Amino acid sequence: MSRVSGKPKSKRRSGCPVSISLEIFGDRWSLLIIRDLMVRGFRTFREFQESGEGIATNILAERLRKLEASGIITSEKGDTDKRKVNYRLTEKGVDLAPVLLELLIWGARHEDTGTPCAVIDEMAKDREAVLAEVRRRWRDRDATPLQVEGRWQLP
Repeated sequence: MSRVSGKPKSKRRSGCPVSISLEIFGDRWSLLIIRDLMVRGFRTFREFQESGEGIATNILAERLRKLEASGIITSEKGDTDKRKVNYRLTEKGVDLAPVLLELLIWGARHEDTGTPCAVIDEMAKDREAVLAEVRRRWRDRDATPLQVEGRWQLP
């Protein structure tokens, strides 16, 4: 597994891995876009725009470009409509699944999110099964959401 891509990097604030990671996806919107790809099965600009988070179209377009330039996502022409662009996580992007899972568990445990405690407890108890399902869906190009209308569809 390659640790760096062949793309030139912009000047970094420091060599700290946390700092570098935050430069790539540490803004308010990038992790939500990654979440929507990974958990909700979103693929199109319109789906991200209508996610309920209230992201402005210019910000969404910029974040999608940034995530693609960083190798976190890739864009592909639609299967039936070549004018339509579908986004997909790359292997580098799907490797963020453990980060998102821990953020989800942490947020639900420490903040009032409305997510049922039993669901979070199940996810926390069997993290590896949840992560394996995320990776399986990515590998198989299965866009079936892990979460539908706020309800988790766990294996």
